[in-house]
Amino acid sequence: MELVYTSDKVENQCTGVKAAKKLFGGDTLLATSLLARINALEKAETIRDIIVQPAFHFHNLGNKRGKDLQGFFAIDVKSRREQWRIILRPLDENKKPYEPCYIDQISSYVRIVEIKEVSKHYE
Repeated sequence: MELVYTSDKVENQCTGVKAAKKLFGGDTLLATSLLARINALEKAETIRDIIVQPAFHFHNLGNKRGKDLQGFFAIDVKSRREQWRIILRPLDENKKPYEPCYIDQISSYVRIVEIKEVSKHYE
């Protein structure tokens, strides 16, 4: 899949060990796990390849605490026990978000994903 990042900062965090470690306060295991997740996203043919893997815990996000995350999804950086998530959304072939986004219907076709952020989005 093709990954599109919302900013250079997010791209650096997701592709560079130094920036990833800084994001996680020096935690090498979380940094390594993030880079592995990004690698898995890049190697997947479609988003469906990620959705079907229980270890990623792919889940839908909505409106929470004033954040409009409709159409966005999250996967675990490392595991359910960790609070860190990769926030992403599927894009069409023109790199536009699907509206409305019915992931069950489009998952076999999505080959471009936007990475919004890596965060503890539950906080």
